[in-house]
Amino acid sequence: MTVKIDKKIVDYGVAKENAPDAAAVAEEKEEDKVVHLTEKLERPEMLLGSTYKIKTPLSEHALYVTINDIILNPGTEHELRRPFEIFINSKNMDHFQWIVGMTRIISAVFRKGGDVTFLVEELRSVFDPRGGYFKKGGKYMPSLVAEIGDAIECHLRMIGMLKDEGLDAHQQALVEEKRAQYEAAVKSAETRDPDDFPEGAQLCGKCHTKAMIQMDGCMTCLNCGESKCG
Repeated sequence: MTVKIDKKIVDYGVAKENAPDAAAVAEEKEEDKVVHLTEKLERPEMLLGSTYKIKTPLSEHALYVTINDIILNPGTEHELRRPFEIFINSKNMDHFQWIVGMTRIISAVFRKGGDVTFLVEELRSVFDPRGGYFKKGGKYMPSLVAEIGDAIECHLRMIGMLKDEGLDAHQQALVEEKRAQYEAAVKSAETRDPDDFPEGAQLCGKCHTKAMIQMDGCMTCLNCGESKCG
């Protein structure tokens, strides 16, 4: 077949039989970047671990979550500590079956390797149809499974797999402003003479002054004007 060349020839190459095309070469280069792990990881005789106590109002007995870690590349600059297995123990046998099943699944995910941090969000997204509860410190837990996920998150932060992103400059400034307003309100309430307001007045949640009294059938603050009736 004759092909007419209308443009000036600036370069040329010799075609070879069975030469790979450009797409195949590019695909091969992409595969070179992927690291394939073929070594089977055996459980060592001893593992380092941490145990977390979970005490909930849902049960009389506490749960103890133990997460054991394996040290990869020990003694080198690439040393890493990664979770390897999890155990959950309690005197309460009501949840025995699903707890054993969950520990085996989570341990299998840990041993698979890679990014296991997704487990935290998955577990914390489980809601108990009977309702959740508030743990110590005022943090709401929607279920017992979510509490286990919270313990795993705490452990992953401890070994460095999860890091706190922190607040940006705007959020930090807002927090500092609110903290300064609160401290000023508390200091003002402490220095004010209690006799300035009627005896038996309650503490106002807005200005933190014992000046909240019943007025026209509604709790009203004599110091800042805050009213429960709007």
